[in-house]
Amino acid sequence: MTEPAAGSKNKSDSEWRAILSSEQFKVLRGKGTERPGTGKYDKFTKEGIYACAACGTPLYKSDTKFNSGCGWPAFFDGKSFDNGEGFPTPTDERHCVNSISLNFHEETGE
Repeated sequence: MTEPAAGSKNKSDSEWRAILSSEQFKVLRGKGTERPGTGKYDKFTKEGIYACAACGTPLYKSDTKFNSGCGWPAFFDGKSFDNGEGFPTPTDERHCVNSISLNFHEETGE
């Protein structure tokens, strides 16, 4: 079996365990979830980019974040529950994401 390249998103569980905290591994690789309302980005309002905590891929811009009341950071552009829930957003979509699966990079205005 070929080993994943350094920086690859295709890593073995042992490689992911070496990179992620145990809670991140549970959520990102084990399909777990944070308790609603406990994540650091649920009520976070700075402007910038939210990226995958595992691989660093940019996922959401802060201007697509809104309070959906779900208990997790919610965005209206990206991976979503696309079922027309009646949210007052341009796409009528809700993407609830565990805070522990994200890293935030503040916009610097450059």
